[in-house]
Amino acid sequence: MAESAPSHRRPVGGATRSAERARRKRELRSSYRATALSTVLPGVGLFRVNPWLASLIVLVFLVPLGYLGYRVVQDGALGSVLQIGVDRRKLAIVLGTIAGLALVWVLGIIATAWATRPRQAGWLDRGLLTLFTALMCLVVLVPAGFAMTGIDIQRETIKAVVTDTEREPVTVEGPDPWRDHPRVNLLLLGSDHGPDREGVRPDSIMVASIDTASGDTVFFGLPRNLQRVPFPATNPFSEIFPFGYDCGSECLLNAVWTLAEDRPDLFPGDPSPGLTTTRDVVSEITGLTIDDTVLVDLQGFQQLVDAMGGVTINATERVPIGGKVVNGQIVGINGWIEPGRQHMDGYHALWYARSRATTDDFSRMRRQRCVIGAVIEQVDPLRMLARYPQLAETIADNVRVDIPADDLGAWAELVLRMKDGRLQSLPLTNQVINVANPDFELIRSMVRDALRPKPPAPTASPTPSRTPDERDTPTPGATDSPTETPTPSDLLSDLSSTC
Repeated sequence: MAESAPSHRRPVGGATRSAERARRKRELRSSYRATALSTVLPGVGLFRVNPWLASLIVLVFLVPLGYLGYRVVQDGALGSVLQIGVDRRKLAIVLGTIAGLALVWVLGIIATAWATRPRQAGWLDRGLLTLFTALMCLVVLVPAGFAMTGIDIQRETIKAVVTDTEREPVTVEGPDPWRDHPRVNLLLLGSDHGPDREGVRPDSIMVASIDTASGDTVFFGLPRNLQRVPFPATNPFSEIFPFGYDCGSECLLNAVWTLAEDRPDLFPGDPSPGLTTTRDVVSEITGLTIDDTVLVDLQGFQQLVDAMGGVTINATERVPIGGKVVNGQIVGINGWIEPGRQHMDGYHALWYARSRATTDDFSRMRRQRCVIGAVIEQVDPLRMLARYPQLAETIADNVRVDIPADDLGAWAELVLRMKDGRLQSLPLTNQVINVANPDFELIRSMVRDALRPKPPAPTASPTPSRTPDERDTPTPGATDSPTETPTPSDLLSDLSSTC
């Protein structure tokens, strides 16, 4: 009978199995680490087992990242975002790039897990590694999905906001797209065409005249109740109203929109006679060529202020919420905004800007300047970005622009220049003009003076002083006497100091 093996040799098989289990555990841990590394840095976890494939994946990512870095160096981070964010074609390219990179990234994660997996792993270890790999893929796919959704929302927002226009772009290719246009004039209209209102009657009418080199901007506020407004010779209504839109208190500046919309026969082929005529009239009043227009529904303004977390305003007068005049009596007041510095949500900021039940249009113009200045000064881009999906819906529903799509990128750059420039405003209130019998040559002179570069302060010996009023605002003529002596708030002043 054969002798049994010595007892000291029996553990050899067990030691081998233990070593095998330890090796599989090391390989499994290595596979987890490599898969996680390819999740953090695309394809890097493959370098140990397949350096050629790993290098290819890294190269796929380096090309777009290198181009992005180049654009950031050229235009700055914010400038690059704005340039891309207003161009539907560029956004489509970014959308496709994100989708492609996400796919390559996920394939790199899967390839890493497959190439580094233990060859003799048990079903439990294989299942756990597969689950871990799936989770790592989700770590990449979920943010990519959110980014793609946001980009798609932005593309649809641009499509909804930018109205079709046959006008050719005014900007040019190159480092300075505005080099052929030293000044651009933007008409800003705030409207409230609710169910209880007839047509579109702009409640707020402003012109932003922008120096495209410096970004310095002057906002001109026009009273909605301005009478006898002139039509240029190119507008059909110049033949019907050769001496201006004159029929008493019903023929006001903000009524020309509805006037034109009711006569589409005079504007064959024009999809928006009201907008065209309003632009024409404002241009004739100010002497400025209106280049582009932005129309904002006032309810959208309320949602915009809510999206930015409210706005802090120094209320200079007690203003009612709601209210209207019926048979000489003010009815329907739902509350009051008291004087003093306070933080307002969109609802209260809108009422502070538009209420006139206890005041007049000119008080409202002053408050509108105050609110616009506060919004521009206090808006936080990061906060707005965090709430962008809701904000985009608000913009799409309440904002319309007639800027040619190919000019949007140049406008994005101009916005950055405005941010660094000086913002001033000049409201044409009853303190400086007569709205019932306006002197339009005087108004054009005031506009020219506001845009004229100011001479440097004199350094010679003192001479008889002139008041700021005489320097900044022309003296009204006898036929256009203001109702009061102009206060500083109704002269040309920095927008940030209007309240």
